[in-house]
Amino acid sequence: MMIERSSETIVPGQNDISALRDGLTNIARIVDQRRMRGEPTAVELAQYLPPLQNVLTHLEQDLKAQASEQDELAALYEISHVIGSSLDLPEVLNEVMDQIIRLTGAERSFLMLIDPDTGELEFQAARNMDRETIGSSSFKISRSIVNQVAESGEPIVTTNAQMDPRFKAQESVIGYNLRSILCVPLKYREQVTGVIYADNRILASLFSDQDRDLLAAFASQAAVAIENARLFESVSAAKVLMDNIFASITSGVITTDFQDQITLFNRAAENILRVTATAAGGSCLTEALPAVLVGELQSQIENVKKRGEPIVGLENGFSLPDRGQVILRTSLSPLKDADEATQGVAIVVDDLTEQRRLEASYQMFRRYVSPAVIEQLPPNPDELKLGGQRQEITSLFADIRGFTNFSRQYGPEALVEVLNQYLDIGAKAVLAEEGTLDKILGDEIVALFNAPLRQADHVLRAARAALKIQENVALLHKQLPPAYRLSYGVGVNVGDAVVGNIGTVQQMNYTAIGSSVNLAARLQGAAGPGQILLTEAAYRRVQNDVEARPLPPIELKGFSEPVTVYELLRLK
Repeated sequence: MMIERSSETIVPGQNDISALRDGLTNIARIVDQRRMRGEPTAVELAQYLPPLQNVLTHLEQDLKAQASEQDELAALYEISHVIGSSLDLPEVLNEVMDQIIRLTGAERSFLMLIDPDTGELEFQAARNMDRETIGSSSFKISRSIVNQVAESGEPIVTTNAQMDPRFKAQESVIGYNLRSILCVPLKYREQVTGVIYADNRILASLFSDQDRDLLAAFASQAAVAIENARLFESVSAAKVLMDNIFASITSGVITTDFQDQITLFNRAAENILRVTATAAGGSCLTEALPAVLVGELQSQIENVKKRGEPIVGLENGFSLPDRGQVILRTSLSPLKDADEATQGVAIVVDDLTEQRRLEASYQMFRRYVSPAVIEQLPPNPDELKLGGQRQEITSLFADIRGFTNFSRQYGPEALVEVLNQYLDIGAKAVLAEEGTLDKILGDEIVALFNAPLRQADHVLRAARAALKIQENVALLHKQLPPAYRLSYGVGVNVGDAVVGNIGTVQQMNYTAIGSSVNLAARLQGAAGPGQILLTEAAYRRVQNDVEARPLPPIELKGFSEPVTVYELLRLK
C-alpha cells in the first residue's frame, strides 16, 4: 500500500494571510501617494507599514512550518498504520524501505538487522526510489557509519559526506562517491536490533536534522512492526512444525478445552477412530468420538481435569464402526497454563490391534519352534536363507516306549491327552538346559545342544536333560493309573554335523544332518524303557560328572562296526 502526499504543503489560513498581504500592499500604495503630496499623516503612517509586513511574513513562515510538521506527523501515523497492517516479514521490510525513500527523498534505503546468534549486522531489505529491490552486488554503503550507529544507538546525518570532516577520509565514502547520508538505529525495548540507512549519491544537503528526527521516530515504530513480524514468523514456523509432528506421529492425539470441545485432532486419530478432523474439530468430545470409547474415557477425563494428574496406559478392547474389534491404549494428561491451572486434556491413543495379534502369533510360534532358534532368526525375512555349517553338536533322541501298542487300546482323545503329558516332560527338560528342540515326531523328541547357541558343556547339558526326563516321568507315574505308565528310551551322541536351515524356500526347518545324528537316533532305538545310552565319545566328555556303566558293544543298523555304549545312571 502506497501513501500519496501532496508535493505542496497546504497551510491553514493561507488565504487569510494572502488577503492581509494584499490589503497592506493597497494601504502602502495609498500612503505612498499621499506622502508624495506632502501630507504629514501619510509620512507618519509609512513608518508603521514595514514592521507590519515583517510580522506578516514571520507569521506566514511559522504557519508553514507548523503545517509541514503536522503533515509529517500525519504521514508518520499513516506509515505506522501501513507497516502495522501486515505480519509478513519481507512485506513489512520492503514497505519500511519504500516509505523511508518517500519521506526523505533518498535515492536508496537499506535495512540491516542484528543476527541474535552472531551479533553481526545482516542486510534484510534494500530498495531504490523506483520501489525496486536492490541486488546484493549493489550494497555499496558506508559500513563505518552503520557500525557507529549500531554501537552508539545514536542517529547520524551528514549533508555532504565528501566534505564532512567526520567521514571524508573513509574509503567507502570516497570510493562509492557518497554525499547525503542519513542513518538511524532500530530499537526495541531499549535494545538496538538493527539500523536504517538512506543516502543519495548525487544530491548534497538533502537531509536535515528534521529529517533525522522524523526518521528516528519512524524507526521506533518500524522496529516494533519488524519484531512483531519476526515473532509471528517464528510462531508460524513453530506451529507448522508442531502440525507436521502431530501429523507424522503414529499415535492419535486429541486435545480438548475444559468444556470438552475438541481443539486438535491429528491424522493418526482419524485413521484409528475412523473420524475426520473436519467433523471432530470444534465438536464436543462426547459427540465426535465413538460412544464405546467415550463411555470408557468420560470418567477418566473428569478425574484428570479435577486432579490435574495424568493417567497412563489404559488398554481396552472395542468394536468400532468400519473397523470391527480393536485394542486401544489411551493415556490422558492435563493441559496447563503458566499458572499450572488445567485448561483442558490431551488424549493419546495408540492402536495395539496389530501388535497384540503379532504377539499372539509369536507366542503360538514359540510352541512350535525352540526359543533359541527364534532368537537367531534375522529381523528381515529376506535374510533367511537355506544352508548350514559344519560344527560339533550333541544330539539327543528320546522315544516313548510301548506307545504304539498303547495307542491301539485307547481312543484318540485319551491318546492325545496322555501323549502331551509325556512330550511336555521331554520338551521342558531340554529347554531347561537351553537345548534346541529340533522336532517332535509323533512320540519322539529330537534335540540339539551347542546349536545355534554355543555351549562349552553341551554334552553335560544333554546328559542332565536325559536324566531329568526319566526323573519327571517317574513323578508322572505316581499320578497316572498303571495302564498309562509309559517310559522313554534315550540315546545321546556327540560329533560333527551340518547345522542350519534345511528344506525349501517355501518351508524350511532348523535341524542337523550327519552320521553323528544318525548314531544318536540308532542308539535311542536300542535303549530299553527308562534307559539312557551314551556313545563312548559322549561318555568320555562327561565321565568326571556322571556315573555310568559300560555295556557290551552293540550292532546298529547303518554302522559296520559294533558300537561301544554306556548306560547313564546318575550325576555324581
